[in-house]
Amino acid sequence: MAVAVAPWGRQWEEARALGRAVRMLQRLEEQCSDPRLSLSPPSLRDLLPRTAQLLREVARAQRAAGRGGPGGPGGSRDFLLVYLANLEAKSRQLGALLPPRGRRSANDELFRAGSSLRRQLAKLAIIFSHMHAELHALFPGGKYCGHVYQLIKAPAHIFWRERCGARCVLPWAEFESLLGTCHPVEPGCTALALRTTIDLTCSGHVSIFEFDVFTRLFQPWPTLLKNWQLLAVNHPGYMAFLTYDEVQERLQACRDKPGSYLYPDGKNHNPDLTELDQAEAQQRIHVSEEQLQLYWAMDSTFELCKICAESNKDVKIEPCGHLLCSRCLAAWQHSDSQTCPFCRCKIKGWEAVSIYEFHGQATAEDSEDGSDQEGRELELEQAPVLAPQLPPRPDLPPRKPRNAQPKVRLLKGNSPPAALGPQDPAPA
Repeated sequence: MAVAVAPWGRQWEEARALGRAVRMLQRLEEQCSDPRLSLSPPSLRDLLPRTAQLLREVARAQRAAGRGGPGGPGGSRDFLLVYLANLEAKSRQLGALLPPRGRRSANDELFRAGSSLRRQLAKLAIIFSHMHAELHALFPGGKYCGHVYQLIKAPAHIFWRERCGARCVLPWAEFESLLGTCHPVEPGCTALALRTTIDLTCSGHVSIFEFDVFTRLFQPWPTLLKNWQLLAVNHPGYMAFLTYDEVQERLQACRDKPGSYLYPDGKNHNPDLTELDQAEAQQRIHVSEEQLQLYWAMDSTFELCKICAESNKDVKIEPCGHLLCSRCLAAWQHSDSQTCPFCRCKIKGWEAVSIYEFHGQATAEDSEDGSDQEGRELELEQAPVLAPQLPPRPDLPPRKPRNAQPKVRLLKGNSPPAALGPQDPAPA
């Protein structure tokens, strides 16, 4: 009898923990009455109620799912156990910094640039921002999706699913061991720095969301840790746990100097990043003879955008990999559509590409010719991008253009499409 009621007991404990977390966030919100706490994003006065509301939605969805929701090791229950324990610990740290309830003004040291209390507050605000983003990604609308979460970069998605299965969270030690099977991690300071970079919520665990963020920041996959070391560990321009106002204040003295990753942080020398400027292996998209004949029968080609039928495809949607032209993608997103027009998968990013026909079997030597003109090439390890399926047309005879080949190459490294603009943020 005890075994039969155990799942309901766990569900009851989970509901209690969620309710306790919501009440704790409400008390913290009452302590955030000082208007100075809203001066710089991420704003705790905004994050705390949004996180509390999302936890209420999770509680409702969990009650509705009952015992029928996704379970197992590393599933929704394990994630919430880790998440709520971490949320409670971080809330206690934040509560100790904020003024008691009923007192409107906070300690001035919290807002003095360079003070220890200011650094602690900024770090906790950023951690709470990461925790809200993580919960929203794995429980959109309160419903768990960690077992089907799609990482943006295909090699990273394949790695996680092959080694972690349907789990959405695992302890750092286990994750480090799994990552070492394809990206060896040096023990000691390097491993500690890597943990600090990946574990955005400082929980001692790694979620699939945190790994997704890391692999997007430090792609491509074959040189993932090398990229991370050059751009984060060894680069003076990389700063963790800084709020927007702190970044602005820090860069005030550098307004007359080049910025970004050139001469970073006001330095008089430019870090050598030539190791990252290496040609990558080409990705080939195979288009079957049957599909090509259907394209030709309709006086079309694989390269032509299938939405407008006027421009060639020059953008790849991530993570689904469908291709279209930049103008159509821009028009589609400006109409508040954030899903792929072909498969309705959520658009989490895009990449500028070029498509051209090639003849015969290209070799590594062949791909190096003309690389300056054609740009860098996509990884061969990425999941294949399939041409959109077309209905059979037995009534039309196949017509094959001259000098056509049933394969194409997909290249990246071109300038961002003009319709999207280099300053437009990638869709989240």
